[in-house]
Amino acid sequence: MRAMSLAGPAPVESDPLRLDSRPAPSPGPDEILVRVIACGVCRTDLHIVEGDLPLVRSPIVPGHQVVGRVEGAGSGARRFRPGDRVGIAWLRRTCGACDACRRGRENLCESSEFTGYHADGGFADYAVVPEAFAYAVPPLFGDAEAAPLLCAGIIGYRALKRSDVPPGGRLGIYGFGASAHVTLQVARARGCEVFVCTREASHRELARRLGATWVGDIGEAMPAKADGTILFAPVGDLVPVALRNLARGGTLALAGIYMTPVPPLDYERDLFYERNVRSVTANTRADGEELLAEAARIPIRPATTTFPLEDANRALALLKRGGFAGAGVLLTGEGSRV
Repeated sequence: MRAMSLAGPAPVESDPLRLDSRPAPSPGPDEILVRVIACGVCRTDLHIVEGDLPLVRSPIVPGHQVVGRVEGAGSGARRFRPGDRVGIAWLRRTCGACDACRRGRENLCESSEFTGYHADGGFADYAVVPEAFAYAVPPLFGDAEAAPLLCAGIIGYRALKRSDVPPGGRLGIYGFGASAHVTLQVARARGCEVFVCTREASHRELARRLGATWVGDIGEAMPAKADGTILFAPVGDLVPVALRNLARGGTLALAGIYMTPVPPLDYERDLFYERNVRSVTANTRADGEELLAEAARIPIRPATTTFPLEDANRALALLKRGGFAGAGVLLTGEGSRV
């Protein structure tokens, strides 16, 4: 099979992902083998490629927004049948026994493993995943449409929950990439006003088209204080900016897995009046199931730009500089090779 493999971190402009040929992986007893059709390109992949997140395995095949068909299963895997369409997301395995897992907070499991980080991911023709951590993909969505829901959608959904914005409330969003453009659609379906601050003109246009109440540049003051805000951009300097546009008692959810340093905060100006700051760490499987069900009911319509598998470096480079609006998705094409 083909795989885009990373031997060591480097600027994405240097094309650090190399196309290689290798045998298809074999599923373990509790795993399924998935023939990859589409895999979303996530900012987390960029952080791994460029070394913002330290490599825990080398070489590694990134990619954790996978849509594909089941082609095989381990001896104990019976949840899916050959030919079923499934999704593979970031959370790949947890211990299932620690306090976090027992309390429904498996995203905080200290033994958790992640797709495209601890194990090879979806920038390839085939991938394996524990069947308990795979998702049935709603038939409403095409393969490329479904891919960004599996991380961008799920993380945005968890961030929206963490922001505590009530139905009909005001949501602020900083940065408008793949995750934000799904989250906006969920919030609008709940009757929320959505204020978006983002630097790229094409991203602002997409936000308007998807129903944002107000759209401005990254440093502009919002027309009203938000009940809750999500910071999707991995830019620590925006934390105090977002807090100043937050209503009393409001919550700022920090949605990224990585962020540049946060500058000192002024207690009275930024935090007083019970303003809250919360981080978002991965997701639970319940988050994924809830997001996919709500996305199908609304229905969410992801905006995607597609690339062939071998153009993974170019897709990540465009993501880095805001070169497309919505989500980038790699397609393996027909006739994938073992």
